[in-house]
Amino acid sequence: MYIVRVLPLARNLNFLALFSRDTINSVQRRCFIFMSIYQQWVELAEKERSEKDHDKFWEGYLSEETKIYEYILENHKDILDGEFSELSEKFNVDLTFFAGFIDGINTSLKESIELEGLAKDSKIRLEVEFEKLYYNMLNAKAYWLYNLPQWEDILTEDKRREITRDYNKDNIAVSNKVGRNEPCTCGSGKKYKKCCGA
Repeated sequence: MYIVRVLPLARNLNFLALFSRDTINSVQRRCFIFMSIYQQWVELAEKERSEKDHDKFWEGYLSEETKIYEYILENHKDILDGEFSELSEKFNVDLTFFAGFIDGINTSLKESIELEGLAKDSKIRLEVEFEKLYYNMLNAKAYWLYNLPQWEDILTEDKRREITRDYNKDNIAVSNKVGRNEPCTCGSGKKYKKCCGA
């Protein structure tokens, strides 16, 4: 099947071109190459998939992500820095997956990384604030990460409990609903149920 496309040329001339679906798919793949590495990650992460393919993709990504976190936690005294492509190779993941990892850890770094500007030769520095990282893992509900045994060498059990309490306190649902037996909000001095709540 062929699709008719109108392509603008110089000085507002139009050129009629016929493209096969295969050609259009090829062009779309080439456009994907010209996206920033981070845009490629977003496109890959948000891609429509069947439930089976969705689970397979995220299980693969989370497995690689966990290995990187294990390394970072085991070597918590070291600061990872170097070219983006070198670090990606170090962890044996492709650039797109590593961009996804950087996206996840970015808010836990002392200096965040400009994601849109990531390129193979970008110099990056992963100086992690570990208390913030633990909090962010709680916030992401990433139990497979905040329960890693490597945390024991970084944060004491008491410190992890304190961060968990802070997280829980920050995420308590607060209701502005007035109880029936509380004073009315209009200031009359009557109970709410006998005044505005009647």
